[in-house]
Amino acid sequence: MSSTSAPAPVRVAWRRGDAPGALLDREWLLANGLGGYASGTLAGIPTRRYHGLLVAALPGIGRVVALTRLDAVLRLPGGEAYPLGGGTASGASGPDGEARLTGFRLELGLPVWTYGVGGLTLEQRVLMPHAQNTVHVGFSVVEGAGSAVLELRPALHARRHEDLVGAQLPAYALTAVNGGFEVSPGGELPTLRFEVRGAPTTFTHREERMAQIYAAERSRGYAWEGALWSPGSFEVPLSHGAPVTFVASTEVWEVARALSPEAALSAETERRGRLLVRAPAPARRGAAAELVLAADAFLVTPVGRAEDAARSQAEGDEPRTVIAGYHWFTDWGRDTMISLRGLALSTGRAAAAGRILRAFARHLRDGLIPNYFPEGDAEGVYHTADATLWFFHALDAYVAATGDRATLRQLLPGLENAVACHQRDTRFGIGVDPADGLLRQGAEGYQLTWMDAKVDGWVVTPRRGKAVEINALWYGALRILEGWLRQEGRAADAKPIAHAAECARESFNRRFWFEAGGHLFDVVDGEDGKDDPAFRPNQLFAVALPYPVLDPARWNAVVSTVREKLLTPVGLRSLARDHPDYQPSYHGDLRTRDAAYHQGTVWSWLMGPFVDAWLRVHPDDRPGARGFLDGLVAHLGEAGVGSVSEVFDAEPPFTPRGCIAQAWGVAELLRALLATEAEVPNAPSR
Repeated sequence: MSSTSAPAPVRVAWRRGDAPGALLDREWLLANGLGGYASGTLAGIPTRRYHGLLVAALPGIGRVVALTRLDAVLRLPGGEAYPLGGGTASGASGPDGEARLTGFRLELGLPVWTYGVGGLTLEQRVLMPHAQNTVHVGFSVVEGAGSAVLELRPALHARRHEDLVGAQLPAYALTAVNGGFEVSPGGELPTLRFEVRGAPTTFTHREERMAQIYAAERSRGYAWEGALWSPGSFEVPLSHGAPVTFVASTEVWEVARALSPEAALSAETERRGRLLVRAPAPARRGAAAELVLAADAFLVTPVGRAEDAARSQAEGDEPRTVIAGYHWFTDWGRDTMISLRGLALSTGRAAAAGRILRAFARHLRDGLIPNYFPEGDAEGVYHTADATLWFFHALDAYVAATGDRATLRQLLPGLENAVACHQRDTRFGIGVDPADGLLRQGAEGYQLTWMDAKVDGWVVTPRRGKAVEINALWYGALRILEGWLRQEGRAADAKPIAHAAECARESFNRRFWFEAGGHLFDVVDGEDGKDDPAFRPNQLFAVALPYPVLDPARWNAVVSTVREKLLTPVGLRSLARDHPDYQPSYHGDLRTRDAAYHQGTVWSWLMGPFVDAWLRVHPDDRPGARGFLDGLVAHLGEAGVGSVSEVFDAEPPFTPRGCIAQAWGVAELLRALLATEAEVPNAPSR
C-alpha cells in the first residue's frame, strides 16, 4: 500500500480447521458511501433478507436488493466439480481430500476467501467501487499451474430493502446489450446490468427458479421461505495470472464499465490507504486501524434526498450523513451525533463532520433535529428528546477539534432558538419545568429517549418525566451555549443561559440522588408522579459528559456501582440483574426482542461513556481503562467481522445480537481506544 508506511490491517476470521458453524454465524460487509452495500455470511449462504451481493441505494426508492447470490462452481479437466461457497463451504473434503474453503480474511477491510481445489489455490474477492451501486466479484488462481473452468450463476429477487422474502418474484425481462446483459424487474425497481470480464465467456440462457431459506429471518419471527430467479450461467476459463471478475451494477453501462476490475481494486485500496494516513498516528495500527476502516461504512452521501443536495450545493457545501447500523437502520439524529466524534473526528475526517452538522442543522424544526429519516423518504421524523442535545455536544467537539468558527456562527442562531424552544415547551411534551429548571419529556404513544423500543403501540420503556441522561445533556448544552456566546463577545446573552444551567445543576443534584441506593434515579417526576430507582446506565452521563452535572463527591459511587452491576466485557447492561424486568437474552420475534432491548441487553456503545467516566474518577488509570476494551477488540473477529455489533445478550457468553455493524459501537470503541492510548494487537493475525 503506497499511501502509508503502516502495515495494512488484516483480520483473519476463519481458517481451515475452525468450527464450520462460524461460517454461518460470521458475516462480512462492504459499503459504497451512498448507503448501499454488499453483505453475506462467510459461507456464502444468505440468512437474512438484507443479505445481497448488491444492495443499491437509489433516489426516490431507498435501498433495493438487486443481486442476492452468485453461485460459483469450479470444474477441473478430469470432470470433478467443486462448488465454491454456499452449502459446501463448510470445510468438507472434496474427492481429492482437500477442503474447498481454507480461509477468510479482511485485507484493508475488503473480504477475501481462499479455496484449495485440485492442486490450485484460488482467491475470491468482493469489491464495491466507492460512490457506485456496483459490485465486483473476482476470482484468481494464486498458486498452482493447472487450469479449470469457472461456472457462475447469478440469482436474485429484486425487491425493496425491507420487503419480506416471501413476496412474489417479479416478471423479469432479460436482454443482451453490447457484450453484457440486463435484467429488468419492471415497475420502479432498477435494471440490473451484469457481465464477466477478464477472459472469453460463454453464457447459457437457462432460466431457473430456486428456493431460498433465510434462517436468521426465521429465528427473528419473519417470513423466511423465499425464491430466487436466475437467468442462466457463465462459463469462463480460469488459470494462474488470468483473473476473472463478475460485475453487476444498477448504474448505466458507461459508469459500470468506467473502471477495469484491476483499476477499481487499485483505486479502492488507495482510498482506504488514505483513510489510514488521514487518521491520527495511534489509529493507524492494530484494532484502531481496523475501526478507522469500519467507520468508513457509516459516513455516506444521502442520495435519496434531492432537496438536501440542492440546498447544500447552493451553499457551496456537500450533504453527508451517518447510517446508524447495518443492515436495517437509516440515518438517525441521535446515533449520528453520538457517533460523530469517533467516526469523523477520531479518524481525521473533520470535513465530513462539518458537513454532517450543517446538513442536520438545515432540518431543525421547533428546536428539534430529526430522530431519523425513513427509508427512501426526504422528510425526517422528530420524536426524540435527546438528539438535539447531543447535537450541541457534537458541534462543541467539532469546533474544539477544528477551530471552525464559521460553522459555529452559521449554526448558532438555530441552536439559540433550540434552547428557547425547550424553555417554552416544544413538541412531544419536551420542555423545561419552570419550578426547577429540569427538562421533562413525554407524550402518550411515543418513545423519546434512546431507550426507544416500541412494538404494536406498546412503549416498552416510556421513561416519561425527567430522565437522568436528558438532564445531564441539557445541562451540558446550556454550558456549551453559554461558552459559545461568551466567545462571541455576547456576555449579556450568556448570563441568562448560565443562570438556567446553574438552576438545572442545583435541581439535578437535589432531585436525582437516590440516597437509599447510593446512585441516581433513572427518572424523577414520572408519569405516575413517582421517581424511578431502576439501576440503568443512563446515570453515567452525569459523570461522563464534558460538563458533568453531578457533584464530584458522588462520581465514584456512581461509576463504581455501574462497574459492579452493569459492566460486561462487551458493553454495559441496560438494566441491573436484580430488577424484576431484567431480561438475560435478546432473541425471538420482534415483540420478544423489544421487551428485552433495554431491559438488560448489553449495548456496545456504552463502553465509551463508561471509559470517560472511569478516567474522570481515575485519571491516572489509562491501562485499567484500556483493559475494559479487550472484549470488544476480540469481538472484531466474530459476528460482523471487522465491526462492532449493536447489542449482546446480558449473560455469558454474551452472544452478539442486533445489527452486525453499528455506528456508535464502532465510533465509541475507536474513541475509547485513542483516549486510553491503547496498544492493542490486530489479533488474530496471519
